[in-house]
Amino acid sequence: MTSTMTPVSAAPLKKVYGVVAVFAVAVVLLAVLAAVHLTQGTAAMGAGELLKAINPWAAENDEAVAVLVASRLPRLAAALLVGIAVGIAGAILQSVARNPLASPDTLAVNAGAYVAVVAVAAFGIAVPFVVGGLVAFVGGLLAAGVVLLVSRGGASGPTRLVLAGSAVALALNALTSVLLLLFQQNTVGLFAWGSGTTVQSGSENVKLTAPVVAIGVLAALLLAHRLDVLGLGDDSARVLGVDVRRTRVLSVVTAVLLAAIAVTVAGPIGFVGLSAPVIARLVARRVPGLGKHLLLLPFTGLCGALIVVGADVLLRLVLPADVAISVPTGIVTTLAGAIVLVWLARKLRDGGPAAAPARGAHGTVHSRTWVITISVLIGVLLVAAVIAGLLLGDRIVLLGDVMNWISGNAGRQVGFVLDQRWPRVLAALLGGAALALAGAIVQAVCRNPLAEPSLLGVTPGASVGAVAVVLLFPGVGAWPVMAVATVFALATFALVYWLAAARGLASDRIVLVGVGVSAAATAITTLIVVVISPWNVSVALTWLSGSTYGRSIGQVIPVALVLLVALPLTLLSSRTLDLVSLDEDVPRLLGVPLNRSRLGLLTVAAVLTAAAATAVGALGFVGLVAPHAARALVGSRSARAVPVAVGLGAVLVSVADTIGRTVIAPSQLAAGLVTALIGAPYFVWLLWRGSAARR
Repeated sequence: MTSTMTPVSAAPLKKVYGVVAVFAVAVVLLAVLAAVHLTQGTAAMGAGELLKAINPWAAENDEAVAVLVASRLPRLAAALLVGIAVGIAGAILQSVARNPLASPDTLAVNAGAYVAVVAVAAFGIAVPFVVGGLVAFVGGLLAAGVVLLVSRGGASGPTRLVLAGSAVALALNALTSVLLLLFQQNTVGLFAWGSGTTVQSGSENVKLTAPVVAIGVLAALLLAHRLDVLGLGDDSARVLGVDVRRTRVLSVVTAVLLAAIAVTVAGPIGFVGLSAPVIARLVARRVPGLGKHLLLLPFTGLCGALIVVGADVLLRLVLPADVAISVPTGIVTTLAGAIVLVWLARKLRDGGPAAAPARGAHGTVHSRTWVITISVLIGVLLVAAVIAGLLLGDRIVLLGDVMNWISGNAGRQVGFVLDQRWPRVLAALLGGAALALAGAIVQAVCRNPLAEPSLLGVTPGASVGAVAVVLLFPGVGAWPVMAVATVFALATFALVYWLAAARGLASDRIVLVGVGVSAAATAITTLIVVVISPWNVSVALTWLSGSTYGRSIGQVIPVALVLLVALPLTLLSSRTLDLVSLDEDVPRLLGVPLNRSRLGLLTVAAVLTAAAATAVGALGFVGLVAPHAARALVGSRSARAVPVAVGLGAVLVSVADTIGRTVIAPSQLAAGLVTALIGAPYFVWLLWRGSAARR
């Protein structure tokens, strides 16, 4: 009898031992990393000196005590606090959405909290630290609410959730960049802080936020059983007596509270909320009993702390101490999180187009008269956009003055204004046209109406090369910038293509891989800025925001030449583009070399994006909005949709640039902010309409 009962009684003990062992290993590893962390810094101080400073019976070393108390312990405490908070927040969001890609980053919580903090600082509002935390909480909660609403709480699939979060985050980040540009004096240091840094000036902030984090962790543990039941499905949870809606609301609020507090302490440290839960769940698969949220949530917090402290340690091991102190910790965590996101994307099965539009939106057959009418109307809009761009700005110019300027009879002041203005108008027109053409190609090849160069890593990749050249070689001409931007754009796209195609080039997969690579490229761009020119952030911000400020004719010629070649080439390939956009089988049956055609077309898109970046910087959403609107107007045939998309892109960027130069003159808004404010709502509407169509 004893022998038969032994396995039964031993099984629970084995579970307990396994869970205890995993926690013990994590705690020991965290202690080792913390010890190493305390020995690193600009002051040359070894472990022995720090131990003497801690030891109350040893002779006092005032310098060591000052370094330890004022700098290193607060930084370590911030890293631990932020890692625990963001790790648990990510685990909660993934459980609520039943989606392994949910996190404070992909749900735009960090972007919402960041823009709220920057907005308060930009307008010179001095608020106590606690109130700043409340502001971040409100911003993060609003952003997460929009994303969850559009993606139906994540039930529409991981790709739709990430696309919605990316759209909202892009719009909020554009707004943040403009605030940093317009209010540089009030927002000094917030650019680097926007990538997440654990550097602290004293321990006051950590002391104030530690109780709030403790309350948030306690609330999460109280919700643990409900989250376990919620994982069984909404219907099963209701049968078992769980209020699904209330549980979701309480869980999201708790997660946003923890993420917002982390942003308040250290800025938006990227992708910890994605990586930590993924690691914890992978371990939980091998350790029986660890999968219950009552244990999983604390373990995820430990994993988050390990990631943040480990990133801090790695950063200061690789870089010199005087450089490492200015480099945000979030750069390392974002690079690590991007790898995790790409890994998850490659494991996902293809579910078809990530966010297909409502049925019939692009299948409508339009008459030739209708297409001609639309084309003429767009031509009229183009002329109007050019005229408005020349007339409006910090100084209003009359149409007669423009005619005199063209004939060479304008006054000195009018001539000076128009000489500065017309290259900007031309840059906006050609840059918008190039981005729209690139977007049309990308959407057709990826068979995804919500794909665009920015979401596929092409624009962020081009930005890495361009920003590096601009900062390393000030005053360099447009051709070197475009050459380097093109190389980086092609290399980034090649990486995305290779990673996505390893298990079949599914539309969902290429978008998710592109988002991950884009995040990594953005982190690298920030690293370049803070290492090369930390006091000249405005140059990089102007580029990253998408602006025509200071453009000359030399920066317009490259994009004009590329368009001159790419547009006819695309129109000649319109039949191939139509076939490639259908499926995998039809092009092959009709003799189209699918892989070669796809690669060639996307290469053209990458070159167009790099050329556009030379003219208008890293401007987003144009490659999404213009092609989609063109298909809605004239149908999905590339021979008709591509020219209309090019015209709409030119009009959109030109109008955005004119608005940016006029509404707050003599100050200026970056054209990228205006396109983001137009494109983000449109993008969200597309996701919402696609979700309604599926329902």
